[in-house]
Amino acid sequence: MPHPHALHLEPKVRQEARNRLLSAKGHLEGILKMLEGEPYCVDVLKQIKAVQGVLDRVGEMVLKSHLEHHVASAAQRGDAQVMVDELMEVLKYR
Repeated sequence: MPHPHALHLEPKVRQEARNRLLSAKGHLEGILKMLEGEPYCVDVLKQIKAVQGVLDRVGEMVLKSHLEHHVASAAQRGDAQVMVDELMEVLKYR
């Protein structure tokens, strides 16, 4: 669903996030393949941790971009409260 703001994720950040998520997808597929056999628990845990690391890093990149490009200029646009409310909602899930 499109967001009501005309604000979008920076193309460079979007591409880097996409690349990292494709890597995480590969890790997930690897985990699923491991689970078809009889994997060692620690090996599975390492792969899960790798996926979590990628997701955390992508989240940090997107948040940083949002803060730099959208939140920093919110007062000038007149939507500072909307930005604060959106971030508070997102941060509930971190």
